[in-house]
Amino acid sequence: MIGSGIAGLRAAIALAAAGDVIILTKAGTAESNTGYAQGGIAAAVGADDSPELHAEDTIKAGDGLCDDHAVRLLVADGPRYVRELLGWGAAFDRDANGEPALGREGAHTVRRVLHARDATGREIARVLWERVASTPRIRVLDDALAAHLIVTDGACAGAEFVDREGVRHRVGARATLLATGGAGQVFRETTNPAIATGDGVAMAFRAGARVTDLEFVQFHPTVMQVSGAPRFLLSEALRGEGARLVNAVGERFMSRYEPAGELASRDLVSRAMVREAARTGAPVYLTLEHLDHAYVRTRFPTIAEVCREAGLDLARDRIPVSPAAHYVMGGIETDADGRTSVPALYAAGEVACTGVHGANRLASNSLLEGLVFGARAASAMQDAVRLPTLRSARVESLVTTHAATLVPGADAVRDLMWRHVGLIRSRDALEESVSALSGWSAAVTAAEARLGADREFRRVSSIVTAGLLIARAALRREESRGGHFRADFAARDDLHWKLHIADVLAPRFGM
Repeated sequence: MIGSGIAGLRAAIALAAAGDVIILTKAGTAESNTGYAQGGIAAAVGADDSPELHAEDTIKAGDGLCDDHAVRLLVADGPRYVRELLGWGAAFDRDANGEPALGREGAHTVRRVLHARDATGREIARVLWERVASTPRIRVLDDALAAHLIVTDGACAGAEFVDREGVRHRVGARATLLATGGAGQVFRETTNPAIATGDGVAMAFRAGARVTDLEFVQFHPTVMQVSGAPRFLLSEALRGEGARLVNAVGERFMSRYEPAGELASRDLVSRAMVREAARTGAPVYLTLEHLDHAYVRTRFPTIAEVCREAGLDLARDRIPVSPAAHYVMGGIETDADGRTSVPALYAAGEVACTGVHGANRLASNSLLEGLVFGARAASAMQDAVRLPTLRSARVESLVTTHAATLVPGADAVRDLMWRHVGLIRSRDALEESVSALSGWSAAVTAAEARLGADREFRRVSSIVTAGLLIARAALRREESRGGHFRADFAARDDLHWKLHIADVLAPRFGM
């Protein structure tokens, strides 16, 4: 198991009944994209909701590229797994009747988002880690930076990793799950933690696995942008509760661009914000000043505290915001049970691409995806290996390698990706990016033998590989759809581009 977010932990809990499980986690147990998820987890548990309605909203947000089978599995199984979390002690907010309080977010037609104030991901991670800690057959290796997948006779046989001392190790496994999360750190501006560098996609690609839909990157529209303060996500739930986007003179502007206003899908809101900023030559802001101030601070305590540290009052002040890279819809191509194109290698969560999100993820479907497809992958892995024993004795030390520096630095790559492969793309900029990234990729490959155990090298290697894959796919897709916008091909083109880009232009399984 590589990764310790919601997908990896849910899979590990299920797999422990069949054999010994080793979790490699890149940093500490608290570090994952799951822990940073503020808004909530979507599931059709409300009286006015249904899996069918949830599916309709998901497919609409996906802009014509959702895999219908994957979507139906997600929305049908979602309520069961959410209730499982409740049974395990997840402290979601409750309404006056003691039922889970449901929020609404962009592109949802009803309230269906369960939340724990504004720290839902952290609460889910707490519950899952408690179950992992009480399961003797799960062994967790902290600060274990996965570097390569071991492929023997065409099948995955485990992974190599680097520990905190720079010592390389190998762990053998009869089945390996990649649950490494996203790749937001490929871009200069992102909501993701420092660990989200696209490691899983890079490792799987190098091991021969197919990757799909990587041009579709979701840019979250409302990220706090205050000079001297870190970028910080301002949850979709704020707009779900009535927050407004305004320009520098305090005018609401979203209706000028989108009929759904602030509750349009994230790609539409992000581009509208960029257009308004260009039209006015000034920043745009998020405001909750028209709402009850006590309610705002109680409902969003974490966000309110971060704003306070930046010198702003969430309930009273206009908060300057701009888009930032948030989520990658594409990833390692899998079926609905997590199987990749490499035998014995599975993937689940953001690192995987089942097609469930299509070209644009519906808000708060990501935590649900991790639960549902993490559990499904675990079931498939059990069936494949027939009661494996993945003993800790299989961890072997390899040769230690020390290194100093590497060119390019990560910042140069991330800056290029933000400027040329970001929210608005064009052919010339993409061609320039692919050329630069191809050269950097060759340099990384050449340096692997010398620098392979250096942790900063591993970071740069993943960022370069994931960045190149994203840029190449974005250059190939000559249309605009969902999270992918080409200024030179601004319209959606179903006639030529209602298909999925992998290593070649080809449809997904069964199409």
